[in-house]
Amino acid sequence: MKTYKIHLIRHGATDANPLGRYIGNRTDMPLSPEGLDELRLLKESVEYPEVERVYSSPMMRCRQTAAVLFPEHETVPVEELIEYDFGAFEGMTADELEGTVEYTEWASGKLEAPPGGETTVNFIKRIVLGLNMIVQDMMNSGITESAVIMHGGAIMMLLGNT
Repeated sequence: MKTYKIHLIRHGATDANPLGRYIGNRTDMPLSPEGLDELRLLKESVEYPEVERVYSSPMMRCRQTAAVLFPEHETVPVEELIEYDFGAFEGMTADELEGTVEYTEWASGKLEAPPGGETTVNFIKRIVLGLNMIVQDMMNSGITESAVIMHGGAIMMLLGNT
């Protein structure tokens, strides 16, 4: 029996991360200069796995992370790994949304999705589909170890729902 290893790696920091902004699939934000510097330092100080293929969300922050951490590999984009759709909350912070009925209901789990956004159930289905596609590609290609560069929320959903 073959063993397959998939390393889930969150993309580097963007300018929105320290501000706590909801940046989903509507904003294709690049890594911040600090995020790029941090990744370069990590690349020098941490031993990243030797992988045969690198998969990534097609969003710029993930592709840039893949290029820094695995420069010798061409990155395979997987559309299903794109970030959550925060709908009307896109670009906002929790502080800015605090007190609004929609945000309070969404944050408490009473509202399935932000206004105009994606339901958590659909997000999980999409991310799991993307991971299944990666596994199938690995099996069909004879690849036993890969890296997947994706979004933190997607990683949490995968680990919490598999």
